[in-house]
Amino acid sequence: MERLRDHLLETGYTIDGVRERLGAMAASALSREELVPALRATADGDPLATLIRLWWLGVPVPASALPPDVMRSGLVETDGDQVRATVHLQPWETGGYLVSDRKVRPGDPALRPDHVVGAGGASANLAQLVTRRPVGRALDLGTGCGVQVLHLDGRAEHVVATDLNPRALELARLSWQLSGVSGVDARTGSMFEPVEDESFDLIVSNPPFVIAPEGRLTYRESGAEGDGFCRDLLRETPRHLSPGGQAHFLANWLHVEGEDWHDRVGGWLRETGCDAWVAQRDVQDPAEYVELWLRDAAEQGTRGYTEHYDRWLSWFEERKVEAIGFGWITMRNSGTLDPVVRVEHLTHQVSLPVGDYVDSVLDAVAAAHRAGDLDAARPRTVDGLLDERIGLPGAEDPIRIVLRQTQGLRRTREVGTVEAALAGVCDGELALGPLLNVIAELVGDGEIPNADAVRPLIAEGYFLL
Repeated sequence: MERLRDHLLETGYTIDGVRERLGAMAASALSREELVPALRATADGDPLATLIRLWWLGVPVPASALPPDVMRSGLVETDGDQVRATVHLQPWETGGYLVSDRKVRPGDPALRPDHVVGAGGASANLAQLVTRRPVGRALDLGTGCGVQVLHLDGRAEHVVATDLNPRALELARLSWQLSGVSGVDARTGSMFEPVEDESFDLIVSNPPFVIAPEGRLTYRESGAEGDGFCRDLLRETPRHLSPGGQAHFLANWLHVEGEDWHDRVGGWLRETGCDAWVAQRDVQDPAEYVELWLRDAAEQGTRGYTEHYDRWLSWFEERKVEAIGFGWITMRNSGTLDPVVRVEHLTHQVSLPVGDYVDSVLDAVAAAHRAGDLDAARPRTVDGLLDERIGLPGAEDPIRIVLRQTQGLRRTREVGTVEAALAGVCDGELALGPLLNVIAELVGDGEIPNADAVRPLIAEGYFLL
């Protein structure tokens, strides 16, 4: 595999190399699974174009165009004078490579149950969420093609990777070999079974969270009832987290008629004893959701498409599902008897990677919840905070005052004149109680605001303790 890796790098088969070789139009079309522009862009048959056709587009190439290192890799098969890849081999943003089953496209045979999917938007999403701090022991739960291990390499001293699907671990090992990653402890098994009595400083997982009537495809569906798989995953996580350890997951959850989704997901986490932060990033109605995952398996236009679509919608209807949420879940074993859980809908653009500041998000939520008498606290305004005033031209007072974060989660919040004035003077030197007294006299109506009114602004990162 080392010789194959050398050939890939020498030929320029990297993220940047492929993007440059294809050009903007073909690369954009390829992201929509439209191959024609990419096939046209690689018709010249130069070495890089040949690798793109072979490994990424999945079309046959002439055997004469490939070097011995590719032919001997065990990842291709010959048919006369043509060669076809038996796997999908993609360069990844870490500089490594990922081996998975070939992409399925409309008209291809149905996916095998143990299909190993390649990395995509969800994989990158999780990698952006995970804390950047170095850790001792890390667990990649449900490693799939091994993508999260590439991101953990060099950040964790020891990595354990598990998967229910033995075929996934087989291909993940190839991914790690091609990427120069060694020492991964790979184990087969479901959920936490392979690490039953072990604990970790960091747990990451892009689990099979798709909510479906049946578990047909191992990589995306667990077969659990409703969103029960994600609920059980969260409940089992704390006993595998070391003190101070963190877990980061992607998840789906149901919006059920007559039930607040905040209470549904928050309830799972309040039972864990961990501090937690849930950010819902997208919501789809049942039809949108079903169409998304039928497209994922390239079932459009197949004979069973309508029946499968109808059965899935009926299954949702029976359970009074109004929508399905997608988002991030972060947990921290803070060792407190008073854990705090924040659940929010957060769909605007945020600074990436979130992992650069996810620890401070948890810190802020915990600080606002656990801080005692805030009158004596000495808060400071977060860096990069803007005060935006909206009003009629020439008016003495603004109609609205908005505090806007320019870093991190980039939240915005409409505030009153007292909070806005506080944001302008908090420097970590003066106690909050006396500050509020002075501000109330200068810009308020003389009524001294309660310091506890600042807690939401602390929890959301406008002020730091």
